[in-house]
Amino acid sequence: MIFALMAWDKDGALDLRMENRPAHLDYLKGSDAVRKAGPFLDADGKPCGSLIVLELDDMAAAQDWADNDPYAKAGLFREVTITAWNQVIGA
Repeated sequence: MIFALMAWDKDGALDLRMENRPAHLDYLKGSDAVRKAGPFLDADGKPCGSLIVLELDDMAAAQDWADNDPYAKAGLFREVTITAWNQVIGA
């Protein structure tokens, strides 16, 4: 099953994001579940959140994956949603 994880950073948390970025990228690269990933950008082009497309067995697995992301463990996000997603176009 495919899931879209959308997370929005807390205000003023760019330093926290950058401090935890290496561990976050290692987590993404080390996961067989990640299909696509990248940051949302604010009006100034600075990261302000994340979109991660995951392929996992169920919502519980997606939630577990999200909870173990170093960004989540560092308290970066003010809001996280995980939604089942059906890809229609694109590989």
